[in-house]
Amino acid sequence: MEEIDKKKQMLLIVDPQIDFITGSLPVPGAEEAMNRLARYLKDFGNLYGHIIITCDRHPLRHSSFSEFGGEWPPHCVESSVGAAIWPPIMQQLPEFSSNILFLYKGENTLCDEYSIFGSEKGATAMHDYLSNDHISRLDICGLAGDVCVKTTFEDLLRLYPGIHYRILEDCTASLDGGETIRRLASNYRKDHIPDVEQY
Repeated sequence: MEEIDKKKQMLLIVDPQIDFITGSLPVPGAEEAMNRLARYLKDFGNLYGHIIITCDRHPLRHSSFSEFGGEWPPHCVESSVGAAIWPPIMQQLPEFSSNILFLYKGENTLCDEYSIFGSEKGATAMHDYLSNDHISRLDICGLAGDVCVKTTFEDLLRLYPGIHYRILEDCTASLDGGETIRRLASNYRKDHIPDVEQY
């Protein structure tokens, strides 16, 4: 990883939660990807000035749940086991506790929020960090690549086009086998930074 000002470098981890790994809405390959992310944090976490972790946090009755007309089974219900961070990742976080912020989305009963920018509180917090700390590089990964990672990445490109982005594809798992995230990464490399490397 190239040498840049640590304070201007952010790692954004999208929804590394139990329900998306071994729980009610498992993403194929998620366990391997999140274990890989835990190793990545151990080796490289100290290079980031900011580590942001987004989490789904739904009420018991949420419009995205199939029993209430949505397209997903109940998942990441507030205070449930399934809403917790994947333990191997959680075990790495105390070492970087001063640099970590948890942001929550999906708390509005009436709508889903695939991106943290869909949450007013989350969007405000992200803006404060990205703008006030003059973030110049942001690495993104997590679950699921073709849903929440995709939507978050697209919002970042639209709202903060001046930042140098990298998708950690090996630390991302998708419902579609990775096709969407590979296309996003390829298009971004082609259009913006031809030398982006994959971890």
